[in-house]
Amino acid sequence: MNAFLNWHALTWLGDSSLMMPMALAITAWLGWARRTRPVMWLWLLCVGAAGATVVAGKLAFMGWGLGIAAIDFTGFSGHTTLSATLWPVALWLAVSSFAHRWRVAAAFAGWALGMAIGYSRLALDAHSVSEVVSGFLLGLSASGFFLWGQRSKPHPRLRLLPVLLTLVLPALVIPPGTRAPTHELIGRTAAWMAGNERPFVRADLHAGTRPSRRAAG
Repeated sequence: MNAFLNWHALTWLGDSSLMMPMALAITAWLGWARRTRPVMWLWLLCVGAAGATVVAGKLAFMGWGLGIAAIDFTGFSGHTTLSATLWPVALWLAVSSFAHRWRVAAAFAGWALGMAIGYSRLALDAHSVSEVVSGFLLGLSASGFFLWGQRSKPHPRLRLLPVLLTLVLPALVIPPGTRAPTHELIGRTAAWMAGNERPFVRADLHAGTRPSRRAAG
């Protein structure tokens, strides 16, 4: 029971209810000073591309059943993708006034946390290995591209405490374990777009079944 609760606590660190406020906080810090606003736009491009890819994949499967049964793939793991995208940048930003080696270490700690959150999705049987691995690689690509670009760009040099307080604030306001209804919302949207009574689910992928069509009118 305790292990089950611990996996839920870990997986919550990648939930949209926590990740979306964190993404906004990172955007605000990057856009605070005029000299770093180009960095903010790069950040928005990276996080937006990762998020849009996850949503597009989920819509494709839930609406039209586009998945890969051989590897049990129904779309990128959103928790893993967001974690591998946001946590490395958040921790890098928290130590942005420190020496380069500390910023690198913080980014790798963020990726390690993203891997742990991905593993929690497997432990909770929420995703397959292919979905977690692909989600991590997608998030790694987004955050890695952003952080690699900071080698030659001016980046914020912020104080540790204010950044940590900003990043921790959502966790203090949102009750731990709160799940954002993003998965259900995407499912309903996908079913509506495809004209189905319900979204496709994993069982449909392996059984070759499909939802009934929604009655006209």
